[in-house]
Amino acid sequence: MITNFFIPELNNHDVQELWFQQDDATCHTARATINLLKDTFGGRLISHFGPVNWPPRSCDLTPLDYFLWGYVISLVYADKPQTLDHLENNIRRVIADIRSQSSKIGRPDWTTSEPAMAVL
Repeated sequence: MITNFFIPELNNHDVQELWFQQDDATCHTARATINLLKDTFGGRLISHFGPVNWPPRSCDLTPLDYFLWGYVISLVYADKPQTLDHLENNIRRVIADIRSQSSKIGRPDWTTSEPAMAVL
């Protein structure tokens, strides 16, 4: 996913100031994964075994894990998608809705804010 989708997508954006953050799930911290992310983000990697260590149970980061992803999943699966195309369309729609809502309440769009942070 990282090499086939994520990094090619990053090439479509100015990511010189982008920080990448992930939790310390075992599959996320495999040596090959960390090395690939270090090559891509340099010192702007927040991860277990990364240049900036993942801060577990951080009051600043936990809401992303426990609220945002749960909220996104509840909306994406609300109509019980039966195909990958349906699931992908739901994901794109939900993310687009969140972007438009965040700009309406005075928060910057994640694609234009500086510095930006991606969470996987």
